[in-house]
Amino acid sequence: MKALFDLHTHTLASGHAFSTLKENIEEAGRKGLWAIGTSDHAEKMPGANPNVFINYKVVQKSVEGVRVFCGIEANICDFDGTIDVEEPLLQKMDYVMASLHTPCIQSGTAEQNTAALIGAMKNPYVKIIAHPDDSRYPLDYEALVQATKELGAALELNNSSLIPDSTRLNGRENAKVLLNTCKRFGAPVILGSDAHIWYDVGRFDEVYALLEEVDFPQELILNLSPDGIRAVLNESCTRI
Repeated sequence: MKALFDLHTHTLASGHAFSTLKENIEEAGRKGLWAIGTSDHAEKMPGANPNVFINYKVVQKSVEGVRVFCGIEANICDFDGTIDVEEPLLQKMDYVMASLHTPCIQSGTAEQNTAALIGAMKNPYVKIIAHPDDSRYPLDYEALVQATKELGAALELNNSSLIPDSTRLNGRENAKVLLNTCKRFGAPVILGSDAHIWYDVGRFDEVYALLEEVDFPQELILNLSPDGIRAVLNESCTRI
């Protein structure tokens, strides 16, 4: 099993990450990735620099043999799924992921948290739900997976959630439930490193182990083919 791209990476522009875009791209090349996506946090995350997104035009489509896609990790701000990115900016992104973060929204019931994620996916630009695996935000996985399939989005299997010192709670146990539910309904997943420092770009060791443990079908893993990226790109993306 070999992932060809990693769309969940962060740079100094997120405010709490440690590397530059150049360092992340170089690491993607060293790890043999076909493509990397840069997806810094949107403005409601403390320390985030929203100005970086309006200057993506300077980023080349390919750098040192690695394709580069420019996206954003939007913050979900209420249980209706409202995100902190307006449509004019969404239109300029190659892809948009959305997620729940403690500085941006307090947890509700499993029903409310699930409604927040489904509401975000109803935004036509949101094609990835990042790290839906944190017990601080309990979820109804069956309802979430069914909605994901109906709305044409993908749920992320996040390597950072599976490491022993993750700030997210019960990530591995929740990811296992997520994978088994996706397998049951035939819903795709996308692998993401959630790298906040260059050497974690393309790191999927924990993810690979869990995929093998649950015998997850490879045809439902978007990262295993260059064509898989098309499922999560905005229609306006010209970098493919």
